[in-house]
Amino acid sequence: REIKKLQPLVDKINGWEKEISKLSNEKLKNKTVEFKERLKKGETLDDLLPEAFAVVRETAKRVLGERPYDVQLLGGIVLHQGKIAEMKTGEGKTLTSTLPIYLNALEGKGVHIVTVNDYLAKRDCNWMGSVFSFLGISSACIMHEVSYIYEPENVDRDEVSVEMENLKQISRKDAYNADITYGTNNEFGFDYLRDNMTQSLEQMSQRELNFAIVDEVDSILIDEARTPLIISAPDTESTKLYQQFAQIVPRLKETTDYEVDEKDRNVKLTDEGISKVERFLNIKNLYDPSKIAYVHHLEQSLKAHILFKKEKDYIVKDGQVVIVDDFTGRLMEGRRYSEGLHQAIEAKEGVAIQRESKTLATITFQNYFRMYKKLSGMTGTALTSAEEFAKVYELDVVEIPTHKPINRTDLPDVVYKTEKGKFDAIVKDIEKIHQAGQPILVGTIAIEKSEYLSNLLNKKNIPHNVLNAKQHEKEAAIIAHAGEKGAITIATNMAGRGTDIKLGEGVKELGGLYIIGTERHEARRIDNQLRGRAGRQGDPGVSQFYVSLEDELMRRFGGDKMKGMMDTLKLPEDQPIQNKIISKTIESAQSKIEGFNFDIRKHVLDYDDVMNKQREVVYKKRKEILKSKNTRNKILRMINEEIERIISLYAKVEAG
Repeated sequence: REIKKLQPLVDKINGWEKEISKLSNEKLKNKTVEFKERLKKGETLDDLLPEAFAVVRETAKRVLGERPYDVQLLGGIVLHQGKIAEMKTGEGKTLTSTLPIYLNALEGKGVHIVTVNDYLAKRDCNWMGSVFSFLGISSACIMHEVSYIYEPENVDRDEVSVEMENLKQISRKDAYNADITYGTNNEFGFDYLRDNMTQSLEQMSQRELNFAIVDEVDSILIDEARTPLIISAPDTESTKLYQQFAQIVPRLKETTDYEVDEKDRNVKLTDEGISKVERFLNIKNLYDPSKIAYVHHLEQSLKAHILFKKEKDYIVKDGQVVIVDDFTGRLMEGRRYSEGLHQAIEAKEGVAIQRESKTLATITFQNYFRMYKKLSGMTGTALTSAEEFAKVYELDVVEIPTHKPINRTDLPDVVYKTEKGKFDAIVKDIEKIHQAGQPILVGTIAIEKSEYLSNLLNKKNIPHNVLNAKQHEKEAAIIAHAGEKGAITIATNMAGRGTDIKLGEGVKELGGLYIIGTERHEARRIDNQLRGRAGRQGDPGVSQFYVSLEDELMRRFGGDKMKGMMDTLKLPEDQPIQNKIISKTIESAQSKIEGFNFDIRKHVLDYDDVMNKQREVVYKKRKEILKSKNTRNKILRMINEEIERIISLYAKVEAG
């Protein structure tokens, strides 16, 4: 219905194509000046949309050799309207975004494009920069430690490589003053917090938050929204207690001394466990108010030792504990768990314990992105989270039709009793498919699983690539070739995200790319993203998920019942079962977890909403003080008000 409403607008854009295509390069470039003049005279962006989109389409055709399809025009309109465009993988989201980016950049108030990693920010700024530069619009990108502006030296027609000669280093402030700024959600969020800690207006880098397009919107606004952004400084607290508890916790026994609640990811000490800890510490009452620090350290050590697993939740690299994002498989360098959990893990792993940190500034992604005047996003998988987008961000999701019908076969899940049985079956199937030359992409949910499968394939001398989202640029180049004949690629969810897998010669005839999922993820969207890597632009493809009753998802939600059923039927570990009831059980487990995770994010947001009121008042006041020429009178007035408040609170009025 939504798409039907937009069709007349698409027809209008197409109506301009003939006229615009006749313009010389010079006249096409001058359209930007003309549009800006028309805006000054009172026309709106909506008035300009049909002609402006036609101008971008013609420019992309001349500069990149790519003409946006009608479905991409639809996607562009939806983004301009401040909604989420759900476009399947391979439908050209990056090119689609150029249409509303250009239109909104005409106002000169800044457009932010939010990407999932630094490599994609740099790649897209360099790749699409040639279109904007042709039209006289500046584009920049912000990285972790450096910022660049696009200056054309060499048109980039290879979507994977980044031609660094086109990117000139500039200051952070200059990058934000460009018409268009690419960067990750972390960089935009942290810059906002840093700006509100500066000592002068000159040190602030961001302008008012105007319009943002969030790429992979579900990953950024939902998956990463469980963790707030925090700027902190080291506290003075000693690290000795962490080491002490790192020696005590391994001596405790499950069920006797503590109980694990896998569903809620929690560990509780039993009465016997409490007595044992009191004996180890040589104290009478662990819960005495003077021993509150002991309780805090003990709780964090229990979590660190029992719930947090090496190579799954974190890795140890160069003597430091680095968090692994459980949704994306990416390493989150520089991020630390809060409230002493990171120190407890450092003590467990025997690496140097960094001092606990004191929070200086914090904000959730939800509250940061809700500050933009207009917000929109694009992804291949948003419909399963449409309710959350509507409730939290007031964003509607619009499904954009594909340019060509989807031609992928999604096979039903196969379920094995044990993890070993499942992986043995995967290796056997990879061997069989590989012999025919059909390319295979294997998706895993954790680095440790990728490495386990890689070892099994090495034993069979089966050649393959392993990508763990550690080196985005290098991995994008590998994933771009994952559709070549005979290629086998093992990747965590996020590895090579944002890069199209094009099929090699003769692969269509073999059935296209074969996707193997080694486990169901707790979010259905992530599974759909993996499936979506095959069958782009009407290509053939196959997807198949393998599940074992020992997988975390199954253990947490209902796997015991099914294991009991398989034991009763005396099924061997290598015999799979394919059954609609099982697939339904898995999907209901996923929707339960999605609801559970939504509650966690809602909880984080509820806390931050209270702080947000204070944050807004304090930051506004701060800005006013920085802007004003004479702060002396303002501060004296505040002192007077405070003195009056205190006197009226404590001084009794004498009668008569």
